[in-house]
Amino acid sequence: MNDNVKLNDSVIAHFVKLLQLGLLTGTDIVDHFRMVRLSIEEEELFLNKDYEESKEENINKMLKEATELAASEE
Repeated sequence: MNDNVKLNDSVIAHFVKLLQLGLLTGTDIVDHFRMVRLSIEEEELFLNKDYEESKEENINKMLKEATELAASEE
């Protein structure tokens, strides 16, 4: 195995969502980042399937709620 691996675009998009979540909710993103689980496939890092399934829906729900809350405060 090569020691050089790169992040798959899906992982980068996930980190962007975590950053957005932290900004919108005022939460510490470090804890969100620590929970991320990755798998190596063909010298690329992907989100672990179990992690992805459990977190993606929760993150989208939280972002939606934060956006609705921000809109209602305007």
